[in-house]
Amino acid sequence: MTRRSCAIYATGIVCAHLLIVGIALVVAQVFQTMIHSRLKKEMTLTEKSQVFESWKNPPPPVYMEYYFFNVTNPEVFLAGGKAAVKQIGPYTYREYRPRENVTFLENGTKLYALNPKTFVFVPEKSAGDPEVDIVRTVNIPFVAVMSELNSYSFFLRTFVSMYMNGLGVELFMTRTVHEVLWGFKDPLLTKIHSMRPEVDEHFGLMWKKNGTHEGEFVFHTGEENYLDYGKIDTWNGLREMSWWSSKQSNMINGTDGAVFHPLINRNELLYIFAADLCRSIHLAYVKDVDVKGIQAYRFAPPSDVLMSPKDNPANEGFCVPAGDCLGTGVLKVSVCREGAPIVVSFPHFYQADPKYINAVDGLSPNKEEHETYLDLQPTTGVPIRACKRAQLNIILKRVQGFPKTKFINETIFPIMFVNETATIDDDSASQMRTLLLIVTLVSNFPLLIVGMGIILLLVLVVLFCRNRQKKTVKDDTAYTQVSDKPDEPSETPANQPMRNGSYIAMSPVEAQKC
Repeated sequence: MTRRSCAIYATGIVCAHLLIVGIALVVAQVFQTMIHSRLKKEMTLTEKSQVFESWKNPPPPVYMEYYFFNVTNPEVFLAGGKAAVKQIGPYTYREYRPRENVTFLENGTKLYALNPKTFVFVPEKSAGDPEVDIVRTVNIPFVAVMSELNSYSFFLRTFVSMYMNGLGVELFMTRTVHEVLWGFKDPLLTKIHSMRPEVDEHFGLMWKKNGTHEGEFVFHTGEENYLDYGKIDTWNGLREMSWWSSKQSNMINGTDGAVFHPLINRNELLYIFAADLCRSIHLAYVKDVDVKGIQAYRFAPPSDVLMSPKDNPANEGFCVPAGDCLGTGVLKVSVCREGAPIVVSFPHFYQADPKYINAVDGLSPNKEEHETYLDLQPTTGVPIRACKRAQLNIILKRVQGFPKTKFINETIFPIMFVNETATIDDDSASQMRTLLLIVTLVSNFPLLIVGMGIILLLVLVVLFCRNRQKKTVKDDTAYTQVSDKPDEPSETPANQPMRNGSYIAMSPVEAQKC
């Protein structure tokens, strides 16, 4: 057997083995199963996991951008006209949110943690100075008092109204952005505090929220089931709330938005419990995106999250008392916030009923600026970019006994909205890309084996064809003439038979007669 033949046989054997082994591994998904098992084990909140430290001290910077709606025509609104507002901001603060008092429970399957948040002003990312810029907005303490007295007698409301007029309290107030956001001593609340000490004499949208937490959380670590990774077990000792009018609405579902289970697919719904909204919301897949070279899935709240119960009966439980429902795109959260009739929505009433948008001049909702979304890396479940956007509103309506409200039309009035953003930092993005490259190479290793087998198969075909071609040429040149001299014509006697070819050392023999 020639060397060429040996090479062909060896190539064929190696090719066959590679194809058989590679196809078997692809069909059995051995490497994919191995990678998935490893991810399920690593993506936990146990002390031995590599993601625990990043969960405990999140590296990506979080920014809170506050936008306010400055009222430009309060007199027109009080006279029964349509209010006009102008958006000012952003006033940006860096948010620091380390986990504290982390304690593992039940053999490491759960953990207790607090998540205090601290805010530091970032002037280079802001449109102005919050301690200097002035904003005219609704006097929320005034509205809170009216709302509280709404169930009392007309005479008491009239008396309180006259008392408030004596203090110079109006339905709209003019304060600095810093005061409205972080608090000031309100004259009306100060008077109430003197009679009811449990009432705080200060007011601010973020009053007492700098350096404090939103409650005590117990999370699942994912040790028992990777799908439970990061899910909330209890919040302030509760497994469900009691504010809403249905069991489904009171459920505490999902994570706090900081982590999600690995191996996310496009068809699932992801749940987040938002303490500031007093409820859980779900997010659905929107599209594939690229963030710093990392492929991710974008999830966002679908339109049915804040849809009217008429169109989505599942939201009927958020009507408190039962049957007292608002329209699409708004949610009354005063049931979990004592005081004023507070309503939350997406900024500029994005995805809300047009009647709310048209009730106030100066609103222009759009998806790019006002949609809430999460960009998640599906293999690890890590959020690599997030934009949480929410708007704070208040219900203004006529209240008998308060002459200042005599002509106003009932309006869900916008106060401010916040844009909470976070994007993976460059170092973490580089580590993520390296990790995903390793995962991709290992997961696709069987395909690489099949690819090598196909390449060797092509080489085998080429070698075989060339070998056949050389054999054919050799066969065509195997028979040649003994003498390479050209045939010369010779005279042959008439009585001698014709010779076919040349005779070598032989002479013709005549046939013998019997």
